[in-house]
Amino acid sequence: MTLSQLRTFALVARLGSLHAAAESLGVSEPAVSAALAALRQDLGDPLFVRAAGGIALTPGGRALADYAQDIVGLADQARWEVSNATNDAGRLRIASTAPFAEHAAGRLLDLFTKRVPGAAVDVVVESAEDLASLLQERAYDIALGARPAAPTGNGVAEGGLESVAFLRYQRVLVAAAGHPLARLPGPVSAARLLDRPWFAGPAGIQESSEEGRWLASAGLVPEIIRLSSETEALAAVRAGEGIMLALGHIVRGELQGGVLARLPVVGTPVTGLWWATTLDHRRTTTMARTLQRFAGTADATSAMVAPGGSRGLERRGSKFHVALWS
Repeated sequence: MTLSQLRTFALVARLGSLHAAAESLGVSEPAVSAALAALRQDLGDPLFVRAAGGIALTPGGRALADYAQDIVGLADQARWEVSNATNDAGRLRIASTAPFAEHAAGRLLDLFTKRVPGAAVDVVVESAEDLASLLQERAYDIALGARPAAPTGNGVAEGGLESVAFLRYQRVLVAAAGHPLARLPGPVSAARLLDRPWFAGPAGIQESSEEGRWLASAGLVPEIIRLSSETEALAAVRAGEGIMLALGHIVRGELQGGVLARLPVVGTPVTGLWWATTLDHRRTTTMARTLQRFAGTADATSAMVAPGGSRGLERRGSKFHVALWS
């Protein structure tokens, strides 16, 4: 049994196809078949059988798939740790969902890099739906923001992710104080507001978020206008152009100051959580675990929700760095 054979089998088990695995590895399908044949002979188990559209794992194959994924992951992690031990041991590759990147990531990561010697970060904004697969592929060390759903392969859920909730937020539906909707007596059904434009940031209102599930449970499909940031969306709302599910701690001052008005809509405020997700602790990096723990500390929470000042991330090329939107 070799690492190459296990890597090939793990990929076949995940993709459910020898042909797809061969394409992913950049080798011929006969080469994949030969590696699997050697593995089957060594273990004395067929591991899989041909099925419509691909393969189906045997009980022995399912058992091996879990071990193969772990062994390959540990080997890749060891290789990465060794190659980066001297020059890049403290660098974290972070994926963030857009709302967290805009409203809290800057403060969290700024404090983290000040508190943890040698820590450095590169952040890229990704969609919530892609986070699980990106972590499994080791494109990133940690994901911040929405909780990723475990990807599936061959109909079998692939876990191996550890998510820790670190910040609770609330979304409130707001309009400009002078907007006609601001004078509506409550409680009001959200269905009454569907004829109005709803503003949001570049991610819109994602189905996997608590606010997305709230809309789905109510059977609501509002017209959502996506702008380049939630800050820009809030400016449009402030100008009286529509309404928005805004983060409560972001608009608290404007609600108290009478610039914005909270609409008394049934089911709001919508409460959600932001999560720090890594591969399981056998396969993740020490620095990723350190950030995961740090994000839930009282100091980190205070920094992320404190009023005033910049919070988000500034784009530089294809990445985002600590320092920022105001």
